[in-house]
Amino acid sequence: MSVPSPSPAPTGYSRRLGLFDATMLVIGGIIGAGIFLNPAVVAQRVPTASVAIGAWITGGIVALAGALCFAELAARRPLAGGGYVYLRDAFGPLPAFLYGWTQLLVINSGGIAAVAFTFATYAVALGGGDARLATPIAIGAVLLLSGINYFGIRLGAIVQNIFTVLKITALAGLITVGLLRGVAAPPSAPVGPTSPIGIAAALGAALVPVLFAYGGWQSTNFVAEEIRDTERTLPRALLLGVAGVVAIYVLANIVYLSVLGLSGLAASPAPAFDVMERLAGPVGSTSITVGVLLSTFGFLNLAILASPRMYQAMAADGVFFGAAARLDPRYHVPAAALTIQAIWAVLLLSSKTYGQLLDYVVFGDWIFFGLVGATLFVYRRRERAELPRFLVPLYPLVPGFFVSAAIFTVVSSIAADIRNASLGAVLILLGIPVFFAWRRHRGRMPEGS
Repeated sequence: MSVPSPSPAPTGYSRRLGLFDATMLVIGGIIGAGIFLNPAVVAQRVPTASVAIGAWITGGIVALAGALCFAELAARRPLAGGGYVYLRDAFGPLPAFLYGWTQLLVINSGGIAAVAFTFATYAVALGGGDARLATPIAIGAVLLLSGINYFGIRLGAIVQNIFTVLKITALAGLITVGLLRGVAAPPSAPVGPTSPIGIAAALGAALVPVLFAYGGWQSTNFVAEEIRDTERTLPRALLLGVAGVVAIYVLANIVYLSVLGLSGLAASPAPAFDVMERLAGPVGSTSITVGVLLSTFGFLNLAILASPRMYQAMAADGVFFGAAARLDPRYHVPAAALTIQAIWAVLLLSSKTYGQLLDYVVFGDWIFFGLVGATLFVYRRRERAELPRFLVPLYPLVPGFFVSAAIFTVVSSIAADIRNASLGAVLILLGIPVFFAWRRHRGRMPEGS
């Protein structure tokens, strides 16, 4: 009687990333185009330069609180999928699915399309080409980076490391030139009310673009199973990466304000370009344009690399295409999930609908940030005897502060544009019938499928 041969073990993720790699993923996930665009929006909403700097410092404190929360969550659940896994374990499969649904439908895929188009627009402008080339170049960038990331996390991380170091170098050059050669702009008269209530209201309005510029550290949690000694390495990477970004953002805004002044910054569509052109002429403006190219390309790589791990976890739970649950046996990557993401991002780019869709659901990112942060309260209550290698200090104040900041951001975004928020809520809630459809489909599948 022959004994059936055992089935081969399913392919798992390969732990190839160290502390430097993970830290570069954190920094690369935060620094995109925001630091080159959002400072002008902040300057438009505050009465004085000191309030503008205060907004960036406050946003940095929120980002550090979020990093502390995600660090403990990574230590408790060092699994691929990040926030999807935490939400599923703490609040059930439906909220987790809605997070993944929103990421794939708009937030991450739309972000990929938007950043790819920004990269392509700067590339065309730098090369003096036809603006109509922007969309084909953007599509090419998405396909190129998706192809690179197919060949394993190590290659994707190498690309990320190179472009993150280059973007840090570009921003360090801006900061250094600005601090050493900058001529103080003439003082501006306060714009708007300067009473304590008026300043508080202005700070609140300015925090919305600030917090969106600081978002992105959560992406590294998606690749937790590919980081060596995750419970120790990922918390350290989150704290080092976010702290580094806070320092860069605050110093960059000090330079913007010292060179352009509050009114000049508020009127500038490209603050970094204007600062470098004023201080270093055409060479400076060209160098910072290259810096924006590097920054957006590196951010694009991270967006493409990280989120397929979430879709793979969804598929393993039976709420996404079954093929996406499998990892490539040679390269240990979620190849089908990566392909689905690339196809959808290209379709969004081709249809030119990504910008409007992002306007609808950008507030949704902070809904899920807040929900993921709140899972920490569930874990602490449910797993009192199981202490991970990293614990958030000053619990429950730190996670409470972070969740409150997320609620503030969501409410402020809704108040700023209730129509877009309502349409975004509809897009998010459309995931509910999709979730139950997937569950029914899974229930009808033959055993072992």
